[in-house]
Amino acid sequence: MPLIEPLNAPGAPSAPLFAGDPAPWFITPCDLGQEFGLASTGGRWVVLTFLDGLRTPEGGRVAADLIAGAGRFAALDTALLIVTRSAEDVAARVPAHILGIRLMHDFDGAVSARYGATGAATTFLLDPMLRVAAIVTDAPAAQHAAHVYARFDRRPASPAPASAAAQAPVLMIDEVFEPDLCRALIEGHETDGGRPTGFMIERDGKTVEVLNPEHKRRTDWFIEDEAIQSACRVRVLRRLVPALRRAFQFEATRIERYLVARYDGENQGHFAPHRDNTTKGTAHRRFAVSINLNAEFEGGDLVFPEFGAARFRPSVGGACVFSCSLLHQALPVTAGRRYVFVPFLYDDAAAAIRDANRGFIG
Repeated sequence: MPLIEPLNAPGAPSAPLFAGDPAPWFITPCDLGQEFGLASTGGRWVVLTFLDGLRTPEGGRVAADLIAGAGRFAALDTALLIVTRSAEDVAARVPAHILGIRLMHDFDGAVSARYGATGAATTFLLDPMLRVAAIVTDAPAAQHAAHVYARFDRRPASPAPASAAAQAPVLMIDEVFEPDLCRALIEGHETDGGRPTGFMIERDGKTVEVLNPEHKRRTDWFIEDEAIQSACRVRVLRRLVPALRRAFQFEATRIERYLVARYDGENQGHFAPHRDNTTKGTAHRRFAVSINLNAEFEGGDLVFPEFGAARFRPSVGGACVFSCSLLHQALPVTAGRRYVFVPFLYDDAAAAIRDANRGFIG
């Protein structure tokens, strides 16, 4: 099934933006007398505020209150970017002794429009991957900065520097699905009951499914409701596809299957080491996606044996994305139940391979 039309911007959805979406990248003049690109702030927590101007009663109050909290910001660590739409602010400057703050010029309103920030003061809190973590838009001017900093001060602590260990080239990304969608998908599986599924092999020139509980033990619910499919697809498009493009320079345009899998602790649900593209019927698959829907289970982590014993467990609503060529396994669930949404992503070139190989599917 087609997933998307190719997106031109590297950051890509535009307004309206929601928590979890990548922030659109932009380049615009700043108070340094040169152009400044949002992309250069990656790896930092960023407060990005849009104002009509610094000389309006509302804009002046919000800007002053935000700059008063400048002690929170430090060059190359955190940042406050104040975007003004008023050409009267062209000569405004941040005092030289204040680090981590820039004034951005958006005099034609193009950047503000991409963010849907064309009215009252609006602030986006961006995480180190430049994804929207929170939005403040409805607070009165006198309380806007307080609301922003209340959320900013709750950000997770940066991990301590550590030597890198060899591990699989895997992309881990949080908050792809919201908690409500995770719960709805779990309820859908429980209502349907799912069915035991196997794995694909080549037999007599055909790609066929084989059931072997020693190799794979799980029950799957294949989602047929178009509204639920659409809800999943939109989030994959907005939140996973841009990250996949950035990490691996791959433009996913297709999605295969809408499936919720359940691994049961009662029977040690698992999937032994395997690759996802080794048959004619699966050769088109490019990236596998595992989005955990709950956390109430033990075991069940993903392992990539060719790259060591590191265990990967996405957060609730978070995804683990990896090449279908990688050997991987889902370790046995030892308690509780693990629910996971597991589609495959591919592109138009791979779609041609899938079409050519349809005759080999048993």
